[in-house]
Amino acid sequence: MTAAFGKGNILLPREGLEAWSVVACDQFTSDPGYWDRAEALAGDRPSALRVIFPEARLETADFQRTVEAINAAMSSYLREGVFRELPDSMVYVERTLLDGSVRRGIVGCLDLARYDYRPGAQSLIRATEGTVEDRLPPRVRIREKAPLECPHILVLIDDPDRRVVEPLADRAPGLEPLYDFQLMLGGGRVRGWRLGPEDCARVDRELLRLEDPAVFRERYGLGPEARPMVYAMGDGNHSLAAAKECFRRLTEALGEEAAMAHPARYALVELGNLHDPSLKFEPIHRAVFGVEEGDFLRALADWCAGARGEYPPQSFRVVTRAGEREFAIPHPSSYLTVGSVQEFLDRYTARHGGRVDYIHGEEEARRLAAEGAVSILLAAMDKSQLFPTVLLEGALPRKTFSMGEAREKRYYLECRRLTPG
Repeated sequence: MTAAFGKGNILLPREGLEAWSVVACDQFTSDPGYWDRAEALAGDRPSALRVIFPEARLETADFQRTVEAINAAMSSYLREGVFRELPDSMVYVERTLLDGSVRRGIVGCLDLARYDYRPGAQSLIRATEGTVEDRLPPRVRIREKAPLECPHILVLIDDPDRRVVEPLADRAPGLEPLYDFQLMLGGGRVRGWRLGPEDCARVDRELLRLEDPAVFRERYGLGPEARPMVYAMGDGNHSLAAAKECFRRLTEALGEEAAMAHPARYALVELGNLHDPSLKFEPIHRAVFGVEEGDFLRALADWCAGARGEYPPQSFRVVTRAGEREFAIPHPSSYLTVGSVQEFLDRYTARHGGRVDYIHGEEEARRLAAEGAVSILLAAMDKSQLFPTVLLEGALPRKTFSMGEAREKRYYLECRRLTPG
């Protein structure tokens, strides 16, 4: 038996990593200029920019033509030998962030057969936030015919004893170095090493220990009916859900036996420890566009006063061109403030229109407010709440937390084939 996370045939560009590696596509969604600057830096060199679809351009680009161009670029890169392959491998990664701290992780393959993003799922791999079904089709269309994947997904384990990832820091000097370079546009530095067979085997053993039902139940004080949750989504929830949907369709088309042997059964991800000191949970703020400011604020105040839940009081701030104001919900009906705010936004926009964007970083939210948006500033979630909350209450409201600021997100780097051969 092997763990749900393990080795894979990993592809790395042979050269030009500074041009290749770009930040996750769901960042800077209200700042298309960021992506213009990334394009200028990449120039005409091979780049992950050609194999992703920045969400800042979803509403302005020709979707079908862009997807076709993405698939063509992937095929071209594979055909022209842009990559070298690391067979049956994992990669140990150290990412130096803007404050000088180092986030550690392991890149490998996650078994989609052991993952379920649906509400109430009891799978070993679980979503940590509500999956918005209508956000999946564009991602599925990008992935379903793609010959390779280049992910930004970060998955978390709850390993307080630091037995899975952290021992590799001391082992790194003896491992095969793969890359060491500065990421574009203020992304910090990233270094990677290929794990040898001995280290891969140790990682597998330690993950199997976490997957053991008895170990799991003892840690969280749960009864014998509780099924283990060992892998929790950190970043890229909808991307992993799209990968699962593609695998589900493949299973329907090929049959279960053939699908279980297909490369698309797995998704390439980076695995990190929730207890990594550099891992900080940042809030994801809301920016609301296309609403009449006065009406919106009056409706928000009325809704906060009228809530009749049983949870402790909550508060948040709202910033507009006119200034800043604090709102309080004396009797919220959602466990988390972000859930309360999201409930109001869903109801208001359904009735009155408007568009909500999810903003990483208070500075960016304030900038958008100065330009006319209504920005809702939220406090960060305590990361120690993640596993217990998901285990006891299910997935969190969508866009509850962010693992770091926008420039600290995972940059696209490693790739993997999604087709046999």
